[in-house]
Amino acid sequence: MIRRSRRTVSFALAAVVARAATAALRAAAPGGRGRWQRTNHAGRTVVLYPGPAVAAAATVGAWRVHPAAGFAVLAAGACGAYDDIAGAGDPRRGFRAHLSALRDGDVTSGAVKLLGISAAALAAGTVLKERPLDKVLAGVVIAGAAHFVNLVDVRPGRAAGAVLALAAPGLLRKGACGELAGAAMGAAAAALPDDLGERAMLGDTGAHALGAALGAAAVAGNGRAGLLAHAVAFVAAAAYGDKVSDAARSWRFGPFPVAPLPPATASPV
Repeated sequence: MIRRSRRTVSFALAAVVARAATAALRAAAPGGRGRWQRTNHAGRTVVLYPGPAVAAAATVGAWRVHPAAGFAVLAAGACGAYDDIAGAGDPRRGFRAHLSALRDGDVTSGAVKLLGISAAALAAGTVLKERPLDKVLAGVVIAGAAHFVNLVDVRPGRAAGAVLALAAPGLLRKGACGELAGAAMGAAAAALPDDLGERAMLGDTGAHALGAALGAAAVAGNGRAGLLAHAVAFVAAAAYGDKVSDAARSWRFGPFPVAPLPPATASPV
C-alpha cells in the first residue's frame, strides 16, 4: 500500500505541477505571446506553454525519486528548449542531418541538443548504476528514450500517448521504477487534452523531457539484460527515425474536441 501510494503521489504531483505551470506561463507569456506560438501540421496556431511546464513537472517528479534522474530530465528539457528557440527555422531533422552539418563545421542547435542530452544521460547513468557496462547502457537508454519520444511527436497526442502507453507497465513495478513511471505519466496526462485538441504542442522541450523520464524509469526497473534490450530498441529507432516518425503519423485516435482554426490575421511564429 505504501509503495502504491508513492506511485500515486508521483503521478498526481507531476500532473498538478504541469497544469499549474501551464496556467502560469499562459497568464504571463514571458517575452510576448508571439514567442510562444507555432504553426502545426494542419496550419493551426498552437502554443508551446505545455512544453516547459511538462519538463518542469517531470523534473520535479523524477528528482523526488533520485536527483540523477531529475538531472537527466532537466538537461533533456533544457536542450530541447534551446532547439525550440534556436532551431525554430532550421529544416534539418534527424541524427544524420545534424551530424553531417557538424562534420562540415556547422554546429546546429540539433547537434547541441544531441550532444547535450547524451552527455547528461551518460552522467546520470554513472550514478544510477554500479557496473561500468550498466552505466553506459543506462545512458544509452535515457538518451535513446528522449530521442524516441521526440521522433513520434509529429502529430497531436503522439508523444504524450506513447509515454502513457510505454510507461504504464512500469507503473505496476515497485520502487523507483514505478515512481519514475508515475512522474512521466502524470506529466504526459496533464498535457494530453490540449495536445490532442490542437490547442498546444509539447515541442522539443516537453518531448525530450518526457522521454528522459521514461528512460530513467526503464533504467530503474531493469538489470543488464533489460537495459541491453531497451538500448538496442532505441538505437534501432534512431537509425530508422524517418520510418518511426512515418509510423507515428499513421496512428489513429478516437474523436476529440479540436480547437477552432485561428483567424486569418493571426501571425504565428
